[in-house]
Amino acid sequence: MLGSTHGTLTTDSRRARVIACGEQPSPVVHGRPADVDDLDVSGRPLYADVPDLDRFFRPGSVAVVGASDAEGRPNTGITRQLIAWAERVGARLHPVHPTRRSVFGIPCSPSLADLPEQVDLAVLLVGDPLPVIGELAEAKVKFAVAFASGFAETGAEGAAAQARLAAAVRRSGLRLLGPNTNLNAFEKFRDDLDGPAIALITQSGHQGRPVFAMQELGVRLSHWAPTGNEADLETADFISYFSEQPQIGAIACYVEGLKDGRSFLLAADRAARRKVPVVAVKVGRTETGARTAASHTGKLTGADTVVDAAMRQYGVIRVDGLDELQDTAALLARAGAPRAEGVVVYSISGGTGAHFADLATAAGLPLPGLSAAKQAELHQWIPEYLSVTNPVDNGGHPVGDWRGRKIIDAILADPEVGVLICPITGPFPPMSDKLAQDLVDAAEQTDKLVCVVWGSPVGTEAAYRETLLGSSKVATFRTFANCITAVRAYLDHHRFVSAYRSPFDEAPRTPSPSFRKTQALMRPGQQLSEHAAKQLLRAYGIRVPREQLVTSAAAAVRAASLVGYPVVMKASGAQIAHKTELGLVKIGLTSASQVRDAYRELTDIARYEGISLDGVLVCQMVERGVEMVVGVTHDQLFGPTVTVGLGGVLVEVLRDAAVRVPPFGEDQARGMLGELRGRALLEGVRGGPPVDVDALVEVVLRVQRMALELGDDIAELDINPLMVLPRGQGAVALDALVVCR
Repeated sequence: MLGSTHGTLTTDSRRARVIACGEQPSPVVHGRPADVDDLDVSGRPLYADVPDLDRFFRPGSVAVVGASDAEGRPNTGITRQLIAWAERVGARLHPVHPTRRSVFGIPCSPSLADLPEQVDLAVLLVGDPLPVIGELAEAKVKFAVAFASGFAETGAEGAAAQARLAAAVRRSGLRLLGPNTNLNAFEKFRDDLDGPAIALITQSGHQGRPVFAMQELGVRLSHWAPTGNEADLETADFISYFSEQPQIGAIACYVEGLKDGRSFLLAADRAARRKVPVVAVKVGRTETGARTAASHTGKLTGADTVVDAAMRQYGVIRVDGLDELQDTAALLARAGAPRAEGVVVYSISGGTGAHFADLATAAGLPLPGLSAAKQAELHQWIPEYLSVTNPVDNGGHPVGDWRGRKIIDAILADPEVGVLICPITGPFPPMSDKLAQDLVDAAEQTDKLVCVVWGSPVGTEAAYRETLLGSSKVATFRTFANCITAVRAYLDHHRFVSAYRSPFDEAPRTPSPSFRKTQALMRPGQQLSEHAAKQLLRAYGIRVPREQLVTSAAAAVRAASLVGYPVVMKASGAQIAHKTELGLVKIGLTSASQVRDAYRELTDIARYEGISLDGVLVCQMVERGVEMVVGVTHDQLFGPTVTVGLGGVLVEVLRDAAVRVPPFGEDQARGMLGELRGRALLEGVRGGPPVDVDALVEVVLRVQRMALELGDDIAELDINPLMVLPRGQGAVALDALVVCR
């Protein structure tokens, strides 16, 4: 279950039962009682307040607890920096120290209780902030920052100390940044830069330095939130707050670990609703997560797989490097929505254009061929023997006259073109100088995106430092890869937000009738038999084969005649995870004698293996279709997750699956299928008919409803195989495994 944190909701695993019984839950969302309408059917929040952090970043008054002006003391340098910062933001600073009369000539108070006014922000320069929290509450301080280390980052003992600190903060009513944070929030930001700004969130201060340094390249930065250990204020709080600030064009994040999955999704949802791009480096891609899974689904879903899917689901742009973070965030902050999605590559070298076009196409950027009329127009200024289809090769940008600008303007005038990219692999004055100036001049006159890759390793050339970086209209990159990554993110982001509909608006709030039907089937801490698991699926409207559970050979023969030959026979028991490997499945049985023999063989194997059976299933045989797997696993961070992939006996070999975190809608369910490498199988291959994709999507959505209503009762659910039949014929769950929590 999701852990209880300040500003997030502890999952009430039986919230649905509470409502059904007429009781009222009493969780808290950001310090206020949560109404039933704020909760989904699982008891998780559908809404989170945006913390008002105005007085954190722009306080009217600041107390520095532990302030010092003694030479050689660490607190002295910090105090000096805070005094300078307070002057810049217009805040009154009050040093607090029990033995000092003044600090740097500023009168010093012996305690928080002796402050001359109520302060907005307290900066704690003390080794243990816990004893100070009560004093802050009594003084009605709104925000505090704790620099002290030695908490959760040090192990179990430190984690326990951090838990005590977090509990004290919750009781106090104040909001705390840290512990184990730094002075990044109090940096000197340039105030002479225009345009939308980047807001920066980092759990490691040093990792934010490249983004902060972009101010020297003319990119505006407005805030820096160094969240540290996140005992209280977390990444999600700052995403929510920054999404509401009109001057912020993009949010850049460096994340080491998410504190609470649902609060992160709610914050990302807020940003998506407001069309504010969030770009994130999330470390931990190689973490597989400790998981002992009986189901195929559990083995397909690692911790980072879920994080990646959740970010993609809510439009968070995940990048790997800090260079990608800075370049992508800068482009998204400064560029308006695309007028069209077509990308044209314009180059002074055919080789450069071809190389860039190869990389861009492989990355999924759309490079449409220019029309015959547009090509004829370009050939007025470009020799006929050069290709102007896309890429456009000018053979050398005109230097001595107006033709170069004409070429660029003509490309940008094409209604199919939304982005022009000009890769310049190295300086070649005066040609590269004139090209840079023409690109800047054209960018100033268009509402389309103009990008330049300046590939020179030197970076001191006037064309780069003065012409290109001097323009806020041209997006300038140093590498092909970063340009392609940023432009792809730019197009993806605007496509995503233009169609975005929040899944939280439609999330179920009350349990379905199916939920009540399934309660008698639950066996806490146990695995259900296949027969019981299929009863659970049937209760949620998921089709299963005709079948009967029998306990004798004679009953098996009677059942086979009712089900209809050919039949499948399977041992059914709560201890059986993978029946095929144990020889506990018999298929294609066509006669009574085969059914009798199969019954005896199945029960003999179970007896030999020491497996307790509740009977043998005699099942309808379903052959024609594509085998898929659909399942539910429980992620430690996000709770129940839904997986769909190619199924059958090779599911763990192929490992072709997609994941989503509930709640999600039909569009996301269809998007999951589009992510599969084997999605062509659903469309029909080698003369086979296309399968019933609509039925498959419906099963995914019904499994999601199970995840929402039963997710805290079910550790794992695995439908494998789900046989998806030819179009119009539906889908049938041939086997199912359920492990109860």
